Amino acid sequence: MSLVSKIDMWVKAVHKHLDFGVLRLVAMLAGLGLTALVVWDPTLFAQAIGGFGPVISPALIWSICTTMIYGVGFVPRNWYWQVFFTPYISLPVLTYIYWLRFY
Repeated sequence: MSLVSKIDMWVKAVHKHLDFGVLRLVAMLAGLGLTALVVWDPTLFAQAIGGFGPVISPALIWSICTTMIYGVGFVPRNWYWQVFFTPYISLPVLTYIYWLRFY
């Protein structure tokens, strides 16, 4: 068995733990909610999170996109895209941005 297929099997096994519908629904609603907050009043949102900086803006866009990919149930074919769009990282980033906005 090649190294790439071992990595692929390991990534699929790790992501299998998050493969249930309720978490997908919650993630999808959280992503949609954050999108609505940004679209509704971007200046107020930017003020609440401390501004759209070079770190927070890409993290916001990436976490929303990744959460939507995860929420609809799409699984990328290649293991490296599965790692890039992993909900293990995007959900904490999304939660942190919510925390910045509301606290």
